[in-house]
Amino acid sequence: MRTFILVILAAILFSCTTTQPQGPVQVHSMSPDEFKEQRMSNKTVLLDVRTPGEFASGHLDGAIISDFRGGEFAKDMANWDKDKVYYLYCASGNRSGQAAELMKQAGFKHIYNLGAYKELKEAGLPTETGNIDNQ
Repeated sequence: MRTFILVILAAILFSCTTTQPQGPVQVHSMSPDEFKEQRMSNKTVLLDVRTPGEFASGHLDGAIISDFRGGEFAKDMANWDKDKVYYLYCASGNRSGQAAELMKQAGFKHIYNLGAYKELKEAGLPTETGNIDNQ
């Protein structure tokens, strides 16, 4: 009887310490209206992955540029904190989707593809022009 109780207690103990495996990291899509509800902080990063010319012609307020086509994105990514929350956008959502997948493969945990700059601007999100030196 004593052995039976010890086996049951051991089974309970081990079942409590076992962790469930986490699912794979997902890249999430987010609409402009959903993004409006997000609170930016020092743990969030807004990334514009368009070219410097596209960025200078207009970008979301507070965004930093990391040119996906020019290769800067891959270099910049090596210095970023993988635990922060990243919101990416580009002209159409294509480059930001590709960039988000690279981040996922590199082990970033919180990645959101916002899609197209034009749609974000049309939704009333604050924008600015120029100011490429905001990295």
